Amino acid sequence: MCENHVINTIFTDFQRNMDMDQEIREVIRNICKDVGQISREATTLLQVIHHSDKGIMAACVKARDLFDKAREGYARLKEAVPPNDYYKYQEHWRNMTQRYCFLIALTVWLETGILATHETIAQVLGICPLERKAGFHLDIEDYLNGLLQLCSELARLAVNSVTRGDYEKPMQISKFVMELNAGFRLLNLKNDHLRKRFDVLKYDVKKIEEVVYDLSIRGLRPKPESVL
Repeated sequence: MCENHVINTIFTDFQRNMDMDQEIREVIRNICKDVGQISREATTLLQVIHHSDKGIMAACVKARDLFDKAREGYARLKEAVPPNDYYKYQEHWRNMTQRYCFLIALTVWLETGILATHETIAQVLGICPLERKAGFHLDIEDYLNGLLQLCSELARLAVNSVTRGDYEKPMQISKFVMELNAGFRLLNLKNDHLRKRFDVLKYDVKKIEEVVYDLSIRGLRPKPESVL
């Protein structure tokens, strides 16, 4: 009888812990649903870069407003995730956060032509840039995935810029992506997903090189001093 009581107590505790875990996951899923919707709005908004130069800066301003809303969502997420359990629940926001890293990096590049640092993106999202023993933070691998997505988007932009008659932007993109590519080659990537995503970068680089080469043979390549 005593043994049965012990077993029942053990499994009752198991069930209680599983119920608590499911409650936490449900809260996290609902928050991520809202914050993920904002990222989709920002993605749609920034697609203007492939159609017209005129609306780019206005789109960046609106994207910043959306990032502020996302920041509020991440604040709720930080409260929902128990201390020390970041990696236990990370699967719920990993892809979403990678998308935000990409969107913020794209916005910063469109505004300034420079790379958004890991710290900059963490600041925009209102989360800690460094891993701590406890607390919500911006995972380095999520940041790197976002940069790789950025390279693919810029490769596409290089092609579309030529179609619009903008021959300077592909040169700017080429310089930026080549520097990023060199940086990634310094890393020993052990994460399978990140390594596979990095493999795509060589195709993005090739696409950009083909655009630059085509401009060169057509005599449309801007002089070096005119390139940003």
